[in-house]
Amino acid sequence: MDTSRIGKLDGLTLVDALKALRETAGKPVALIVDEAQHALTSNAGEAAMSALKSARDQINRPGEVNLMLVMSGSDRNKLLRLVNTAASPFYGSQIQRMPPLGPDFIAFIARRIEEQRPELRPADTAMLQAAFERFGNRPQFFMEALGQALSPLATNAGRFEPAVLDSARQRQQDDESQMESDYLCLKPVEQAVLWRMLEQGPRFRPCDADALKFNRAQVGKAVSAPIAQNALEVLRQRTPPLVWKSARGEYAVEDAAMHRWFEDRNQAGKWPPHSPQGDLDLAEPYPANP
Repeated sequence: MDTSRIGKLDGLTLVDALKALRETAGKPVALIVDEAQHALTSNAGEAAMSALKSARDQINRPGEVNLMLVMSGSDRNKLLRLVNTAASPFYGSQIQRMPPLGPDFIAFIARRIEEQRPELRPADTAMLQAAFERFGNRPQFFMEALGQALSPLATNAGRFEPAVLDSARQRQQDDESQMESDYLCLKPVEQAVLWRMLEQGPRFRPCDADALKFNRAQVGKAVSAPIAQNALEVLRQRTPPLVWKSARGEYAVEDAAMHRWFEDRNQAGKWPPHSPQGDLDLAEPYPANP
C-alpha cells in the first residue's frame, strides 16, 4: 500500500486503507485526530472528516466495533461544528469535556523534583497547583516556568514554588493585557462584532436582525450586513487573527482564552474595556455599500 496516494485518484480510498489496517492488525483500530477543528477550515478537511464517518459506518457492525474515532481539540465551540447541524460530518455525536490535568499531575511532578533534587523536599504541591491553574491547566507553559525556576542560572532567591507562581501570574496578566490592547485597537464596528461573538459563542450569527440591532446599539448608528461582514474579514486578517472561519462560513473567536477573559471581566462589571485616553471619534472605515 502506498500511503502517500491514499485519497487520490490512483490510490486507495480512506475507507479501504482503514479496512486494510484493521484486517492486518486483526484488532479494532482507534484513530485519534488532535485539534480536529482545523479540518473545518477547508473543503479538503471537511471531505476527510466525512470520509472518516463513512469508514466508521462501513467498518463497524451492530454489536461489533472495529473502528473508533476520537476527535480532540482545545476549543469546544469550534469542535461543536463537527456535530451540531445536519450538514456536519458527525451530526448527532456528542462532545464531552475532558477533565483537565489536576492534583495527580502535580503530585507526579513534585515526586520527580524531590527524587532529582532531594534538598527541595517537600515540594509545595498546593502552590504548584495554584500556578498550574493560572496557566490555564496548560502543561507546556507550566513546565517551561518550572524549568526556569529550577535552573542553576535562576536568579530567584529562596524556594522555586513562589517563582513558578509569580511566572503564572505574570503570564496571565500579560495575556489579559494583550487581549485588552487588541480589543481597544479595533474600530467601533469591529469591537461590536467581536463583543457579540464573545457573548454568543456558538450561537453567533453575524448578520441576523439581533446582531445588527446589537451593533447599532454599540456603534451609535445603523450597521449594515455588508459592513459587519467587512469587519469580520478585518478581524480574520489581523496578525495574529482574532477570528476563525470554517469552510462553511461559520465564525468563532480564534483564541478560546478570550472567552474566559470576557466572562471574567463581564462578571466583575469591567466590560467593555475603555481606553485610558477615552473614546476617540474615529471615521467610519468601511463604505456603506462595498
